[in-house]
Amino acid sequence: MQRSKIRKLYFTTVFVFVLAATAKGEDSASEIRFENHHFAPQTLTVPAGQPLSLKVTNASADTIEFESFTLHREKVIEPGQTITVRLPSLNPGAYDFYDDFHQEVPEGRLVSQ
Repeated sequence: MQRSKIRKLYFTTVFVFVLAATAKGEDSASEIRFENHHFAPQTLTVPAGQPLSLKVTNASADTIEFESFTLHREKVIEPGQTITVRLPSLNPGAYDFYDDFHQEVPEGRLVSQ
């Protein structure tokens, strides 16, 4: 009986530490939506110095390509699809992104501060 209690305590302790480490390692999430031939918001401000998940939703009827040379990302997004772009902690600054399939679409900007 005593051995069973020790095992429970051990596994509970390990679970709590794993849960705490996972929660601490989570990155913040921000969202961008593409519709009516533009990104909304067109400028998104995010905190500098911490990892970031950027959810990009294509609410248009066209396939788009979310691309950014400054973020080193390029992703095709089908109509109605949402993707997650994971980014490392960013230095303060501005990072442009655009739809490479539709050159007439105004660029968006991710501002890290």
